[in-house]
Amino acid sequence: MSLRHLCSPRLRGSLLLGSFLVASTFNVQAAEEMLRKAVGKGAYEMAVSQQDNALWVATSQSRKMDKGGVVYRLDPVTLEVTQAIHNDVKPFGVTLNNTTQTLWLGNTTSSAVTAIDAKTGEVKGRLVLDERQRSETVKPLQPRELVADDSTNTVYITGVGKESVIWVIDGNTLKLKETIANTGTYSTGLALDAQAKRLYTTNADGELVTIDTATHKILSRKKVQDDGKEHFYLNLSLDTAGQRAFITDSKQPEVLVVSLKDGKVIEKIAAPESLAVLFNPARNEAYVTHREAGKVSVIDTRTYKVTRTFSTPTFPNSLALSADGKTLYVTVKQKSTRQQEATQPDDVIRIVL
Repeated sequence: MSLRHLCSPRLRGSLLLGSFLVASTFNVQAAEEMLRKAVGKGAYEMAVSQQDNALWVATSQSRKMDKGGVVYRLDPVTLEVTQAIHNDVKPFGVTLNNTTQTLWLGNTTSSAVTAIDAKTGEVKGRLVLDERQRSETVKPLQPRELVADDSTNTVYITGVGKESVIWVIDGNTLKLKETIANTGTYSTGLALDAQAKRLYTTNADGELVTIDTATHKILSRKKVQDDGKEHFYLNLSLDTAGQRAFITDSKQPEVLVVSLKDGKVIEKIAAPESLAVLFNPARNEAYVTHREAGKVSVIDTRTYKVTRTFSTPTFPNSLALSADGKTLYVTVKQKSTRQQEATQPDDVIRIVL
């Protein structure tokens, strides 16, 4: 074919059309890879129900205008709201018992926990965990992280304060079974290895604390790093098969990989100061939110290298993962202070892995 035919108007049009189709396909794929939708003010933690095809998001709503909050049920593919469950107290943390299909909500500012039927949205009950009245000298412990042991219908909740605890809740009766004391200063992180009967928490003292769920006794507390630097280990996620914990640090630009056998640091992964972390055994990856940097990192947990970074301004917060490990969800908060609340709702992002 001659050069003249290659430059013919018809062929040029075909080539342009082809290029347009390729570009359109790429744009559709790019859009599908990361979908972002506004949900509501004060979006915090999430839970995924594979059997009910639902993504639950706890939102505390406006500090000033709303007394309570809302739990939104989203379509996990489109992120469209399919149900809104209004709460008279504000929900922050959330976990799901897949066996009983019960949503457990941590009402941080009310020092309470609420159980909701995930199928009907009906409130099953509420338990105040710290009944002390707030004053200048008294600060009730605040629930932060929740994990559910489906096999025993038990819920574990961190009670955060200068002298933190972990509350153990009977999921059948919604009553307090045990209070595990002395978990450290601002013991925030929480992770469960139900099969091994081990519960782990992290704190602002720089410790990894191991608890036996059969006896509710602290087995060990390990100072993770004694390097003279300030550390606050906010969250952790477990690789139970590999006996590793991935731990975030809000004070230092690194994510730690720690052995659950002896508490020793296996690896320090360079990354901005971090908040949430979630291990994905299906892909041998860990996902980390960097709130101030406005990014989410993907870490290859075999090589301990950051393989991808997603820009998610303004403040990426919490993480959730589909049961098949193919989809990641991120809550993203708007800038908001006590003096100046955000005017726009917070977002949820769906990332196809």
